Amino acid sequence: MKSWQIVTVLSLCLVLVGAMACNPFGGGEPEVSQQLVEVVRGDLTVSVSGSGSLDVSSEVSLAFGSGGKVDKINIEEGDKVSKGDVLAQLDTSSLELALTQAEVALVQAEVALVQAEVARDQAEYDLNQLKDVLHASYDRIKIAELQLELTGLQIELTESQIEAAEQSVAQAQKQLEEAIITAPFDGVVASVYADEGDIIPPPTMAAKEIIHLIDLTTMELKVEVDEIDIPGMEPNQRAIIEVDALPALPLEGKVSSISLLPAEEAGVIVYDVKIEFHVPEGTGLRAGMSATADIIIYEKNNVLLAPSRAIKQDSQGNPVVKVMVDEEIEERPVVTGISDGFQTEIVDGLKEGEVVVVERRGG
Repeated sequence: MKSWQIVTVLSLCLVLVGAMACNPFGGGEPEVSQQLVEVVRGDLTVSVSGSGSLDVSSEVSLAFGSGGKVDKINIEEGDKVSKGDVLAQLDTSSLELALTQAEVALVQAEVALVQAEVARDQAEYDLNQLKDVLHASYDRIKIAELQLELTGLQIELTESQIEAAEQSVAQAQKQLEEAIITAPFDGVVASVYADEGDIIPPPTMAAKEIIHLIDLTTMELKVEVDEIDIPGMEPNQRAIIEVDALPALPLEGKVSSISLLPAEEAGVIVYDVKIEFHVPEGTGLRAGMSATADIIIYEKNNVLLAPSRAIKQDSQGNPVVKVMVDEEIEERPVVTGISDGFQTEIVDGLKEGEVVVVERRGG
């Protein structure tokens, strides 16, 4: 084949659109197919995927803080409760009596303090009166001074009694409060481990669980993320969640935590990432269900997009693309932004509507 014929064939190959292969020499080199792709504007999202299972994000084991006989269990498994609802309580008759006695003792001590202060004031007045009398005897003055000192000691003793009574009242109130279990948040009763009439021993190292309460309005998904993707992640990033058992259910959450410690899975270093999300009512979601999350690392709207395969590097390592201009191909430097591996943001160097060349090498 003559040289001008070779040039003609090559030129034709360059302008072909689609997946046409061109190898005019028929040699053993890989065939090159070229495709012309228009630069367009669009939205670009870079995400990291992970899979795991659903779990409740808020749960608590509730127990009595004191021992006694269970008087009332006001809920059953599956009941919805509101924050502050009384869920269970012990027989509090003896505790209420103890609180009343402590409060009476406190009032008596406070009255005794008032009386002691009055006595002190009187003793101080009597002493001052004696000192004003010119011929008052030394013994009478000494007795008055001792009486004033005695009333001072009585006041100190009474103040100590008041402090002890206040502690007794606080302790009695605490025991009474600990004999009642209230809901710390709106939730659902997952389990009940006691019946009315049961005797609950005083807690020692750990109190016996009576009620397990969970919050089903929010749940969390824990996924494992490859170490390569971790540097781009941070709390509050948006995540799109798909539950295997409910693929049509749209769910969106946010990254709540990223583990600081790694784990190894099949020789790959991964980190646990927790995603918290709101649970719509009546969805049937349950803890333990398998799910997948796409965590949005970067997201941009209305940016110039070119195929990632169209972007090469020049001899200095700078990004370049081949652009079709007037049926001729020219190499042009570009400034790139984010990429999802398929499309890349073009910050500078191309305009919307221009056509770039995408090359593929086949066997």
